[in-house]
Amino acid sequence: MIYLTLSSRDEAMTVVRALVSERLVACANVLGEATSVYQWQGEVVEAQEIVVIAKTRRDLADRALARITALHSYDVPCAVVYDMAAALPAYLDWIDKETA
Repeated sequence: MIYLTLSSRDEAMTVVRALVSERLVACANVLGEATSVYQWQGEVVEAQEIVVIAKTRRDLADRALARITALHSYDVPCAVVYDMAAALPAYLDWIDKETA
């Protein structure tokens, strides 16, 4: 799975539509707005961001991350890959099918 944050719902939808249509991810959940607090260029920043969780295969993660980087508006996007420890076999089969 890939956890990522984006600057707006419009940007999130643009990115996830590209990832799904290019079959780099099977599905992406675009969650609600989150308040992020972080250090950027020597200052503490508070920003409203949209959280996305995208489901893909491990062997596609690097390609998906490259595409996210190309589409993302941030200089340093938050995009982190997490291995799925376990899942329903039918769901994993569906991910495989949709990203083939």
